[in-house]
Amino acid sequence: MGMAASQARFLGLTARQNNVEFEGQQINQQRTTLSNQSANYYNDLLGMTVPTPPSVDNYTKTVYSFADGALTNTVTSLIAQSNGTYTISYLSKWQDDYAPVSAATSVVNRTEVENETETEPSYIYSIGTTQLRELGTVDPNETDPDKQTDKQREEQAWLDLLKQKYGSGEWYVRYVEDTSTGTLQPYFYEKNSLESASYDKETGASLSNIKCYTIGSEEKVEEFKAIKDCKVEKDSSGRYISISIPEKVNDQIIYTEYALTTETVTDQDAYNDAMNQYEYEKYLYDQEINDINSQIEIIQAEDKNLELRLKQLDTEQEAIQTEKEAVQKVIEKNTGDTFKTFG
Repeated sequence: MGMAASQARFLGLTARQNNVEFEGQQINQQRTTLSNQSANYYNDLLGMTVPTPPSVDNYTKTVYSFADGALTNTVTSLIAQSNGTYTISYLSKWQDDYAPVSAATSVVNRTEVENETETEPSYIYSIGTTQLRELGTVDPNETDPDKQTDKQREEQAWLDLLKQKYGSGEWYVRYVEDTSTGTLQPYFYEKNSLESASYDKETGASLSNIKCYTIGSEEKVEEFKAIKDCKVEKDSSGRYISISIPEKVNDQIIYTEYALTTETVTDQDAYNDAMNQYEYEKYLYDQEINDINSQIEIIQAEDKNLELRLKQLDTEQEAIQTEKEAVQKVIEKNTGDTFKTFG
């Protein structure tokens, strides 16, 4: 190899070496960036709050109750006062066996009554073959005057209950025999509901079922709030075992003592809601963990590729350096030979 060719080769190798070094610098910069991104993802993982399942204890409470004849009373508030007495509130529940309650709905038939003196059409309503009549009016099937009077009084009492519970208005009634007891069970229909319903023009049958009510059993609840000066007795464990409630009788305060029943009650609906919320949050947490881990895996794969490329550049750098040293020796030899020729 001549002097000029050796020098050209040396310059080419130097340029190539500079390119390799520059590419290596670029790769190191990319790996630094990937490292920072990976560190950020790991910081995100460390900063995430792991969802915790709800504890059933948080939705469980001790409930105290006491009985007063047919009444079941549940204590809702029990506040100690500085004078040693307690202020209590409680819910009183009982079963009312004489209350208007919803019954099965019915298809009602409407028949127009011909009346030449009326400008507006009038109708009679029936269930099957049984005609409805206005509640509290005379029952044409009852011929005994005394029984008829008693029935009107009873129906008036029912009418008062219906108005009290469902609002003022007129009502119709029909009776159905209870085959198990042989008694007649009343069924009530609100007049406004009968008149406002839609009926088939040909058959007269209502196009939808109409609400019906009867006399049945219903739980009633009354709340007693902030009863002062009550006395409470505890056992050795601190659990309440009895309560004495004051009542003013003939200008005297009389205390009535009731034994307290202790029951542990769990609000299952609230607990289930909390568990559903936990499952949802856990799903989001797991999803985010998976997403971050996927990103970290991508970064690690990219970094691995860059690392392999960097090793290739190192190998190439060593080969270039070895060749440069060989060319350098050729140049030095050529230079020495030249000086000897002209020396």
